[in-house]
Amino acid sequence: MKAPPEYVAAHGLLRGKSVLVTAAAGAGIGFAVAQRAAEEGCRSLVISDVHERRLNDAVAALREKTGLADIHGLLCDVSQQDQVDALMAFAEERTGGVDVLINNAGLGTSRRLVDMPDAEWHKVIDVTLTGTFRMTRAALQVMQPRGRGVIVNNASVLGWRAQVEQAHYAAAKAGVMALTRCAAMEAAEFGIRINAVAPSIAIHAFLKKSASEELLDELSSKEAFGRGAEPWEVANVMVMLASGYTSYMTGEVVSVSSQRA
Repeated sequence: MKAPPEYVAAHGLLRGKSVLVTAAAGAGIGFAVAQRAAEEGCRSLVISDVHERRLNDAVAALREKTGLADIHGLLCDVSQQDQVDALMAFAEERTGGVDVLINNAGLGTSRRLVDMPDAEWHKVIDVTLTGTFRMTRAALQVMQPRGRGVIVNNASVLGWRAQVEQAHYAAAKAGVMALTRCAAMEAAEFGIRINAVAPSIAIHAFLKKSASEELLDELSSKEAFGRGAEPWEVANVMVMLASGYTSYMTGEVVSVSSQRA
């Protein structure tokens, strides 16, 4: 099945919920899950990004595409604790209380380990893993007193698989998986669920600019369906995990599509 399926109609999975999505102003999974959350009936949506113009454009595009007016954006670099705190306070104020956090922010580069400077290693870890930790901590601080909430993290199959020039990114994503499992155990007593998706490869405009066509074709050909995922296909799984349909799931990492294809 090399052709993607038709876009799936919404089913009201997040009706009445408020949602916060990090790194949602690009062309990838973040924007796709923000759009899907609005389509699935969320009452209020806050997105963040590190690029101001792109963020403003994304807010406008989401309002136009979904018809939801209550969509807001705030700049946030998840490697900076003060910006994380400001984002959570902004989201709490605008939404009346965040019900769902989608941790999408991450950073990847390509370099062999032997050539990798400390700064590059630390930057990828800080944004991808520690940024997820910072956002999760901030969310739990407001969700736990309410006794409810859902967090969905964006990991990667590289947390399981091996790939050259990806030691830093793979280590960070494996860390997101472990963070998801451990945080879920701590949050369960407060009625909060924490799960993650582990996408294989989702094809979008930014990825096409940052990786060669040959590499993308090679990686896609190894997937179970012989193609990369559409960003919305990953977003659908994230929204499912955020919804009541997975009320008994916590601490799980769901691969999209195949863990070791």
